[in-house]
Amino acid sequence: MSVPSPVFPVSIKGVVFVGERVVLLKNEREEWELPGGRLEAGESPPACVVREIGEELAIDVTADELLDCWLYEVLPGREVVIATYGCRYDGDGAVRMSDEHSAVGLFDLSQLDGLPMPEGYRRSIRDWHRRLRPPR
Repeated sequence: MSVPSPVFPVSIKGVVFVGERVVLLKNEREEWELPGGRLEAGESPPACVVREIGEELAIDVTADELLDCWLYEVLPGREVVIATYGCRYDGDGAVRMSDEHSAVGLFDLSQLDGLPMPEGYRRSIRDWHRRLRPPR
C-alpha cells in the first residue's frame, strides 16, 4: 500500500525595500512576515506577489528575482511552501496595511535578528539587499 504524497499550501512572499528599510507585517501569531499570500489557481508566482502586495500594502511593485523556497511549519503539523521574490518599489513609502495584519513596520537590517520571524525571511531580506546594492 502506497502512502499518499503530502499536499502543501503555497505562499508567495515579497521582499520590498523603502530606501534602506524592509516592509514587514505582523500576523495573528505575533510574528513579523513579508507581505504576500496564497497562490491562486492559474496564477504565476510573480503575478501573485504583485497582487498580494497591492492588496496588503496598497502599493505597486514589480516582482524581480526568485530568492528562496522552503517548507515552513506554521503551526505544529501544518506546513506551507514559502517562495520569496525580490520586489522593486519606486514610490514614496506611503504603505498601509490591510485588515489581515495587526501592524506594519519598516525595519533596518540591524533590527532583523531581534524580531520574531522565520529564519527564511531574514535570509531572503539580506539576500535581496545584497543584490540591490552590489559591492563597489
